[in-house]
Amino acid sequence: MRTSSRRTRRVIIASVAAATLTAAAAGCGGGSDDKAGGGSSPSGSSGASVTLPSLTGQNLEVAAVWTGPEQKNFVKVLDEFEKRTGATVKFVPTGDNTSTFLGTKIQGGQPPDVAFLPQVGVLRQFAEKGWLKPVDSGVQAQLDKNFTKGWQELGAYQGKQYGVYAKAANKSLVWYNTASFETAGITEDPATWADFLTTAQTVYESGTPAVSVGGANGWTLTDWFENVYLSQAGPEKYDQLAEHKIKWTDPSVKAALTTLAELFGNKDLVAGGTSGALQTDFPKSVTQTFTDPPKAAMVYEGDFVGAFITANTKAKVGTDAKVFPFPAVGTGKAPVVSGGDVAVALKDSKGAQALLTFLASTDAAKIWASSGGFVSPNKSLDLSAYPDDVSRSIAKALVAAGDDFRFDMSDQAPAAFGGTDGKGEWKDLQDFLADPKDIAGTQSQLEADAAKAYANS
Repeated sequence: MRTSSRRTRRVIIASVAAATLTAAAAGCGGGSDDKAGGGSSPSGSSGASVTLPSLTGQNLEVAAVWTGPEQKNFVKVLDEFEKRTGATVKFVPTGDNTSTFLGTKIQGGQPPDVAFLPQVGVLRQFAEKGWLKPVDSGVQAQLDKNFTKGWQELGAYQGKQYGVYAKAANKSLVWYNTASFETAGITEDPATWADFLTTAQTVYESGTPAVSVGGANGWTLTDWFENVYLSQAGPEKYDQLAEHKIKWTDPSVKAALTTLAELFGNKDLVAGGTSGALQTDFPKSVTQTFTDPPKAAMVYEGDFVGAFITANTKAKVGTDAKVFPFPAVGTGKAPVVSGGDVAVALKDSKGAQALLTFLASTDAAKIWASSGGFVSPNKSLDLSAYPDDVSRSIAKALVAAGDDFRFDMSDQAPAAFGGTDGKGEWKDLQDFLADPKDIAGTQSQLEADAAKAYANS
């Protein structure tokens, strides 16, 4: 049972956020006395918004899930941290099972100094076990300066601040190949689920597979479900399901799976059919949409898709690749589900706190944003830091929402259910993709896995 302080916060529901993104889509188709708070930068960086200590000779290890362009772009942030402090920082990829990877490291006495947790549920579990170190006053000063109360609370547990949400994501975007839309004669973005299916059918009939689904990664399927469920069932039901206050056998879950089956169960609309989708991982789902010729016209996922397009294809975001908001389902509003990665300290060290301080600053956010495929909840970051209009519009909507948001449902669940490759919700929705007609069986398995995971959390 989750307390009121753990209430879900992961869907940007504010009308200003949806309006901003829709308009953009149409337009483009304090220092402190302790640890990290004081000291001087060895590089003497001019114009810096935060002062960092000298860490010459110190070695730090940072663990996160990112690979490919996401990892490359983050390493640019680490490079600047090294330059300004004299430290040496090593990046360690965790793989999709972040909690398992880190748990093994911690129990073996060799945790990284800092880790990015992709699920808020994992932060709570790690904090309960005493594995996380609270932030110092230098980190807190940057948080107070640059982040709203809501984003700070997401990184806190039982009154203690542990994390910095340095990276956020709008996970309610459909990216499309503009040439494929032009060939199919599509001139308007679909606003409703019915319109989306019609658009997909039109694209298919023009000779291009419609929708690329990265079903080899179960987390992409949880994102599909959450967007449909939020729009169709509404925010109150979303909150209840996120906290397992209603069961996965609830009629609202049946309705959402039935809606998803309209896409997943139509072999004409899914690139490669269900079997092909189950063999397509997230990176491939993006790149195959923007190759020449394209193997799909549309791919659903978050703002981070932009980084994969830029790094792995010749397509240009804003010209060859554009975006529209996830369509509204039934009589519901268009959903905007938000995700994020929280940086936490696993070692009680000066270096770990210094890195958290830097990650909470506008200096780090500016470097990260300039590479694309990244959105920061840092409200002090100037939007000019983003490289294109698509990124700027997404970031503007996120910041404009303030504290009126919730996070991705699976990220709030115990890791055994919502964050483990080949298990729980990830596996159950992959089985559903393989057999979209078995809605009752999918619900039963989801509930069995959820009940077990929540009981043990």
